[in-house]
Amino acid sequence: MALSPTRIQAIEKVSQHYISLFGSDSELAVLREQYAMKEDTIPSLVHREKLTAFFFWGAWAAITKRPGEEYTYTNNWPFDPQLGNTPTSSNIVWSILSIITLLAGIGALVWHHASSRHETLPKPNEKDPLFFTKPTRSQKSVAKYFVTAIALFLLQIFLGGITAHYAVEGQNFYGIPLSEILPYSVVRTWHTQLGVFWIATTWLATGLYIAPALSGHESKYQYLGVNLLWLALVVVVVGSMAGEWLGIQQYFDLDMNFLVGHQGYEYIDLGRVWQLLLLSGLIIWLLLVTAAIKPAFATQTEIRPVMWVLYGSCVAIGLFYGAGLFAGKHTNLAVAEYWRWWVIHLWVESFFETFATSVIALMLVRLGLIRASSANGAVLSATVIFLSGGLIGTLHHIYFTGVPTSVIAWGAIFSALEVVPLALIGFEAIQSYRMHNAAPWMARYKWAILFFVATAFWNLVGAGILGFLINPPISLYFVQGLNTTATHSHGALMGVYGMLGIGLMLFCLRGLSTNLIWNDGYIKGAFWMLNLGLAAMLFMSLLPIGLIQFFAVLENGYWYGRSPEVIHSPLVEGLVWMRVPGDIVFAIGGFLLGMFLIDLLKKSFLDKFKAPGVEDLADKVSS
Repeated sequence: MALSPTRIQAIEKVSQHYISLFGSDSELAVLREQYAMKEDTIPSLVHREKLTAFFFWGAWAAITKRPGEEYTYTNNWPFDPQLGNTPTSSNIVWSILSIITLLAGIGALVWHHASSRHETLPKPNEKDPLFFTKPTRSQKSVAKYFVTAIALFLLQIFLGGITAHYAVEGQNFYGIPLSEILPYSVVRTWHTQLGVFWIATTWLATGLYIAPALSGHESKYQYLGVNLLWLALVVVVVGSMAGEWLGIQQYFDLDMNFLVGHQGYEYIDLGRVWQLLLLSGLIIWLLLVTAAIKPAFATQTEIRPVMWVLYGSCVAIGLFYGAGLFAGKHTNLAVAEYWRWWVIHLWVESFFETFATSVIALMLVRLGLIRASSANGAVLSATVIFLSGGLIGTLHHIYFTGVPTSVIAWGAIFSALEVVPLALIGFEAIQSYRMHNAAPWMARYKWAILFFVATAFWNLVGAGILGFLINPPISLYFVQGLNTTATHSHGALMGVYGMLGIGLMLFCLRGLSTNLIWNDGYIKGAFWMLNLGLAAMLFMSLLPIGLIQFFAVLENGYWYGRSPEVIHSPLVEGLVWMRVPGDIVFAIGGFLLGMFLIDLLKKSFLDKFKAPGVEDLADKVSS
């Protein structure tokens, strides 16, 4: 590559800056603190020099025009008018067309909804149809998954508080020099990864619980498999977190770090060994679900189409996590990003969404609250919409990773279609809310249903509105990686998938503790505190900071929106502190959820002591 003397001089100066920044140069101590970097972040000079070479490659791709074109390999991203990086015509045109597509899609959906015939809900049973259903041995063992999930959730909340505080004290936690032991890069990795772990645990546990309930059958090794899978889950969680800490603290060489440390790709950070173990666990889960649900397909039932959708989503969940394995240690970053989004977008946002829709439908049919024919139509249509928009809509994550401009067109249009079904989600929320008053015994499922209502609300706000705020190409061009992204991710991951995971957990726990009286005060407090705390966190802190960064980018370039001058300005630091009330309220909600589970365990032990021979939640956790 031929470089001019002036450019070579500039490269050497910038390289030396980063070599010093990631080392222990005292002149850059303040800047390290502002960027929440610990001292001597990368001790090895050789590694720091390789890092600056990577920075050069990224900068080169961002400003070098493609052969025969007038735009760069990154489609002129990031925005920097001084270097000629401005939005391309394709970016602007397809952004406008995506908004038109969204409006047209919503109009068509409203028209369809208004013209469709809506069946009246069936008359509920006089008694809870599930009250006298005795859980199988493997179903009882599922309870330990929920205990584990809530423990991980509480740990995630604690780490989230530390992560947020590093925005004002980059190396300390209220004066305590925490960064030497738990630097920002560690706690943020753990915080995001634990979100995936605890939510996935509740969903996988639901699959293990619902499959025998549908078939009335438990295979020979189901109980053993459920317990071994739980043990494997604990090993992967603890092992991957330990490996990530050791990797970030530079205890591993590059090869060992890739295998058991930190791969560096957000949400699939865990080392390759842990990644393979997790995939193996998901395949075991799929085999367990298959063995349990298989007899249910032997008989013709009205709900059979929904069961096929449920099982198909289980197959996808079990196998599609493997897409992350296509990115190796030396895979080009652009290609690695493509496979990473297969995991994040398709695995989580598409197949888990389909799984959740079918599970909830089956639960409501089992309770006699909706007709099987209605459930079949709703689930099949929702699946078509989710997957048709979601599969191609994945492309909106890779607009600026070296892909052809046609990807911008496909990604813009289909990511807009993903938002369309959320426009009428209020109808679903109202219908779900009304169900908790359908019969006196439905009070037993009130809070599970209300968490499903919260899921619908955050699906509209967190996934829909806040998602579309950043999804169009022209929007993502300016705000990618700012706090607007964090606003969407918190609203979608916790608001949609987290609330849904808690709702599924409560439904399963109701079946595992039929003879116990729940402390509704704990659940009521948890419900309102989690939702109000999340809303305060988003709208009092994260979103306002993201909008301030947005203005900064428009006025000076993308680099300025992430600079210390902006993120450590008095206004932004004040807004960071405004997050504290929401964080505290949210943490109280998590604590109350934990107290509910502890209270349920205590009651189950007391119940067993008073009435020997009665199997209860204590049996399920200890087994």
